[in-house]
Amino acid sequence: MSSAVTRPADPDHLWSVDEHLEDILSTVRPLEPIELQLLDAQGCVLVDDVTVPVSLPPFDNSSMDGYAVRVADVAGAGEEFPAVLDVVGDVAAGAADLVRVGPGQAARIMTGAPLPPGAEAVVPVEWTDGGLGEGPVSGMRARSSAPEGAEGHVRVHRPVEARAHVRAKGSDVKAGDRALEAGTILGPPQIALLAAIGRGTVRVRPRPRVVVMSTGSELVQPGEELASGQIYDSNSFALTAAARDAGAIAYRVGAVADDADTLRSTIEDQLIRSDLLVTTGGVSVGAYDVVKEALSYAGDEDEAGSGVEFRKLAMQPGKPQGFGSIGPDHTPLLALPGNPVSSYVSFELFVRPAIRTLMGLTDVHRPRTRAGLKTDKAFCSPKGRRQFLRGVYADGEVTPVGGAGSHLIAALAQANALIVLPEDVESVEPGAEVEVVLLG
Repeated sequence: MSSAVTRPADPDHLWSVDEHLEDILSTVRPLEPIELQLLDAQGCVLVDDVTVPVSLPPFDNSSMDGYAVRVADVAGAGEEFPAVLDVVGDVAAGAADLVRVGPGQAARIMTGAPLPPGAEAVVPVEWTDGGLGEGPVSGMRARSSAPEGAEGHVRVHRPVEARAHVRAKGSDVKAGDRALEAGTILGPPQIALLAAIGRGTVRVRPRPRVVVMSTGSELVQPGEELASGQIYDSNSFALTAAARDAGAIAYRVGAVADDADTLRSTIEDQLIRSDLLVTTGGVSVGAYDVVKEALSYAGDEDEAGSGVEFRKLAMQPGKPQGFGSIGPDHTPLLALPGNPVSSYVSFELFVRPAIRTLMGLTDVHRPRTRAGLKTDKAFCSPKGRRQFLRGVYADGEVTPVGGAGSHLIAALAQANALIVLPEDVESVEPGAEVEVVLLG
């Protein structure tokens, strides 16, 4: 990882949230498109418009199990005086050689089977005697056990209109239509449509590979015993889950001890599977802030342009942040604070948009709305800082949960929104309208 350098910055400059985000999004570029098999493309973003090569359905077909008939032959049919038709054969789904339905005739037909020539509509089997010579039936007998059902006579007890229970050719999409637009995220319904129109592969931007690692000698893997002074590592789990929720393929690296050489080696090992690296912890001003130490050394001349800059942002929580690129491919790296709430808020504001940009999406931000502040007392906000409070949003109102402390994970688990208090606001009264970032 010999390319990592800290770009010089005014240590007293306080970056705004918008400046930091703009720097990230102006640097991160969408991943190059690749051709993938359909199931491998799930969750990816479509690069090109997809045009329908063949209409869906490609032929008129039955939407019911029943009998294909001519409308005139069943006009006036009723329970007392049913229409009696000659059954000329079966039409099963996938059938190629179709019987012709002439005057006074019917063909037993299955759901999805092509409408045979001469037929104008389909009578559901429940409107007939099923060829048994008795009253209405509830279904057909299996052909294997009653092959005679495809011949003989059938009594129809109700009339039908033309095209009744017939799925028309092209009624879903027509040949030449645009099936999917470029920029569409491919989920199960989109994968189904691509398969239905015969596409075996599709050109997409791949899901970004995001590696998440937390730092701190005090961190212990969940499930292990805690010793004095230790805490469980929650940040790497939270951020890995958040990266997957954003659409990435995310890999969690176990907590790295407060040793610069170890961290440098770990980051270098992870570059091979990273489109984006995210670290949490070690970015403040303490003597053991290992991320700043590990990334603060000169790189090779042939890899100029790489570097990580550590900044102070005018926000709460999340003041200390780092951003830059490392390695021969200039892999983007976002260094987040170590306090759990600071880390998660920073992810939502900066990392999630970066992931969505790598995916090739244009709308990369969480939705926002306005809501009334539901609280019993006024809320204070530090002057000159944009504050993000956890909240529960419902029915046009948002209720703060937890305090302003950046370590309060339990309150974060209850929240479904972030309440945004701008830099020029120092106090917000109950009932005031506030901006809300919706998290889910």
